[in-house]
Amino acid sequence: MGTVQAARPAQTLYVTIRRDELRQLKEERDLLKQELAQLRQLTQGHPPQPQPLPVTQRAPHA
Repeated sequence: MGTVQAARPAQTLYVTIRRDELRQLKEERDLLKQELAQLRQLTQGHPPQPQPLPVTQRAPHA
């Protein structure tokens, strides 16, 4: 049998993110939500509603 270890309290992780990275992540999240909604409509037998896709530009990472 293995040894029993005492549970440690959860640790908080702090990260730094630039505003442009946050904006890009939000745009990607919104796009994924739209795609998920379309897939759900397809699986439930409803025709998808056309929605314009956002145009995003990725900045090169320094």
